[in-house]
Amino acid sequence: MTVLINWIVSAIAILITAYLLPGVMVDGFGSALIVALVLGILNALVRPIFLALTLPINLLTLGFFTFIVNALLVMAAAAFVPGFSLSSFWLAVIFGIVLALITYILNWIVPDRLDRRV
Repeated sequence: MTVLINWIVSAIAILITAYLLPGVMVDGFGSALIVALVLGILNALVRPIFLALTLPINLLTLGFFTFIVNALLVMAAAAFVPGFSLSSFWLAVIFGIVLALITYILNWIVPDRLDRRV
């Protein structure tokens, strides 16, 4: 159940981020769900490999190269999902930052487990 809630929260965060940033287009909630799924898979499988391969430049830039890796993953998701597009690479960098902030806020609002009551 927690995975489903996190998936829906991620899709809502993608819709909010697309609404806030001009140049980002998401066709609807279904496309946002697919984008959230693709980004989740890319972050789980590809991101650790990219971060390991770019470790020297990441250390040299004090971790800021991670933003570039995140932007590349967002651009890859835009290439895979037909209802999701970005107008530029730098917009993908900004999209990744704003998406992380909105996801953090939404995860703070939505409880981790529904059965945990006060």
